[in-house]
Amino acid sequence: MIVQVFTGIVVIYLFSRLIKFGRQYSKWLHLTSKITPLGKIHPFWGHLNLFENMQGYIRAVQDAEERSRIKLYHGWIMFFYPLFGICHPETAKTILKSSEPKPRHTTGGSYRFLLPWLGDGLLLSEGRKWERNRRLLTPAFHFDILKPYVQIYNDVACVFLEKFQSACDSKQSIEIYSLVSLATLDTMLRCSLSYCGRVQEMGKNHPYVDAVHKLANLTIKRMLSPWLFPDFIYGLTPSGRENKTLTNYVHQFADEIIESRREALRANPDLITKHRKDFLDILITARDESGRGLTAEEIRAEVDTFLFEGHDTTASAISWAIYSLAKYPEIQEKVCQELVEVLGERQQLEWEDLNELKYMSMFLREVMRMHSPVPAIARHLTKPVVIEGVEIPAGFVIDILIHAVNHHPDVWPDHMEFKPERFEDEAKLSRDPFSYFPFSAGPRNCIGQNFAMNEQKVMIGSLLKRFKVSLVEGHVYEEFPDVVMRSRYGIKINVEERK
Repeated sequence: MIVQVFTGIVVIYLFSRLIKFGRQYSKWLHLTSKITPLGKIHPFWGHLNLFENMQGYIRAVQDAEERSRIKLYHGWIMFFYPLFGICHPETAKTILKSSEPKPRHTTGGSYRFLLPWLGDGLLLSEGRKWERNRRLLTPAFHFDILKPYVQIYNDVACVFLEKFQSACDSKQSIEIYSLVSLATLDTMLRCSLSYCGRVQEMGKNHPYVDAVHKLANLTIKRMLSPWLFPDFIYGLTPSGRENKTLTNYVHQFADEIIESRREALRANPDLITKHRKDFLDILITARDESGRGLTAEEIRAEVDTFLFEGHDTTASAISWAIYSLAKYPEIQEKVCQELVEVLGERQQLEWEDLNELKYMSMFLREVMRMHSPVPAIARHLTKPVVIEGVEIPAGFVIDILIHAVNHHPDVWPDHMEFKPERFEDEAKLSRDPFSYFPFSAGPRNCIGQNFAMNEQKVMIGSLLKRFKVSLVEGHVYEEFPDVVMRSRYGIKINVEERK
């Protein structure tokens, strides 16, 4: 009798849940019928069969842009859950102007899969915690802090260009993406953590760089595999076990650096006043209005976040900049000519030079438009929002495809042409300010964007002062987006010394 009653309760519960889902599903079907789909829906896979990775997803959205000039689109994760995305300035700014959080709580929320790795740092935190930490960390990117970093950029560039000199002397091509990643990691370690680990001198990729690339790739694969969303199931798979091993390594890497600084400060409390104050110093010593500082876990999360964002996204931008210089020799010479005019007889750029590099700034902005360092971001709706006349309910995730915005034919009719001049005297242009946001936009824009732009200028300036670059005939140059814009087959270039 008890078994029968229990069975009846279970049946009633499951039936009620099925009815509730059926009603919800009917509403979703009605909602999505008002929005352009990514393509023909598969009865089981939804739209997942149209793409197996981020490259396929972005390509599907861009195809829909060309075909239908879409601003808002929908797709289905298998047959049971809709996704929504925006790819135009008019729709992007609706979300970016708001303070909606990153999708880290929903079952398929993409940022949730980054939490074990990056923790609750600025990238993923929300609400009062995000506001507090953003306020505490903003001084780390004041001009007075950034100014001395220019010499560090130059020092890093000197080591970086030794590899170019070797390739030049041997008359062999060189693959730059991995080298740039080592250089930007070196920069982040030296500038933000005052740590010089000679990472560029290693004969191969630093294990941290490899770990970051693998973690990013594993994250994207999980985002596109709904059966791996549950943490318990994912933890049992080879990918889940690899993810845990790599996450433990990057945490250990950060912890050792943090503990080394703590020990130095304990041994000599006056140390912090005797050298330039870096990002880690500010993390350790920051106090809010109540006198409370960051916990050890919070400090580690911010270090993990800045090591990843500060080296991987900038490595993407610099690598594609070098590719663009090699592909467009006439533009390369324009950038170089401006550099010569600014530097004169000097060999290295200084702080005061950076704002004088007008054409280089235009060039770098066009690089980040053509090859978006961060191809996509997302937000989680905490309240309903109306986009293109359609009300999307709270609880859904909205993908913001930066790369698709940067190539929308309504905004950039000649979007596949590389034209730095499109950013000339932008104040007089009629483009929507949300038509271009490589560092995101609104209240959650990138806190380190000035740091990144300055680093790019010094790295590219140092390169062009000594070398000419050109593409390698026969090599395939193909964008391969995951968390950042990578190159599927690397970026190979030929190097020639300037006379």
